[in-house]
Amino acid sequence: MSGSERREQLIHISRTLFAEKGFDGTSIEEIAATAQVSKPVVYEHFGGKEGVYAVVVDREMQKLLGMITEALAATHSLIKLERAALALLQYIEESSEGFRILVRDSHAASGTGTFASLISEIASQVEDVLADEFASRGYDPKLAPMYAQMLVGMVALTGQWWLDVRKPGREEVAANLVNLAWNGLTGLNPNPSITAATRDLSSSAKPRPAAAADKLREFEKAREKELKEAEKLRQRELKEAEKARVRELKERERLLKEAEKERERLLKEAEKAREREEKIRQREARLAERAARLEQVDHPE
Repeated sequence: MSGSERREQLIHISRTLFAEKGFDGTSIEEIAATAQVSKPVVYEHFGGKEGVYAVVVDREMQKLLGMITEALAATHSLIKLERAALALLQYIEESSEGFRILVRDSHAASGTGTFASLISEIASQVEDVLADEFASRGYDPKLAPMYAQMLVGMVALTGQWWLDVRKPGREEVAANLVNLAWNGLTGLNPNPSITAATRDLSSSAKPRPAAAADKLREFEKAREKELKEAEKLRQRELKEAEKARVRELKERERLLKEAEKERERLLKEAEKAREREEKIRQREARLAERAARLEQVDHPE
């Protein structure tokens, strides 16, 4: 076995042991015994347990980050989100040992940071996507960093849960994740599914011929068109709702004006009635006064 082959063998064995037992639970003796070599061979290649651990963690972080970065290269924001979620779940499915190593409490010996730092790096990329989306929808782009942390954290925690349960399938999990993230609780789709473009891309990890790539682009265009139409419909519905609200306000204003006019009419009529009563009272007073004078004339003292 050549030196490079021995190095890869030791990395593979160490990866399995670190995933099962963690850094502290794995020893150089166990790595050497599993590889059927002496401890000096491990020291020769990596300088110790810390060295091989750092290599394992770095490889896993670069692999996952590369998959997420590639997923975020899609055109439409929804497709970016779908592919990023699916990329994480694909990594978990295909590299379960690596993911278990990353989500453990990372040892300082890794030299490459922790899983939290990896998530933060992914969130910084998602932040750019959200900032553009927020700006196009009239939201405050300054909120993008906060929403990026929320979104990536939600996906990462779901991935940790799915690592052990593995049900439902990764496409269904990704579809429901995106359903919640994209539509929110008030707009959940009762039957979510991954877009055809994303499903076609994830069905095989092998390079695709040009015809398949063209087909993928057609799927993306069709999906973008569908999303644009849905957005137009939503805007029309909003406009109709606004028009209805304006009509309702105008009708309410008209009714208030009519009610005010009626109140003013009643007040005027009440005022006229009071004036009539006052005139009658004054006339009666004058008549009474005249009658009193006549009585004095007819019956002087």
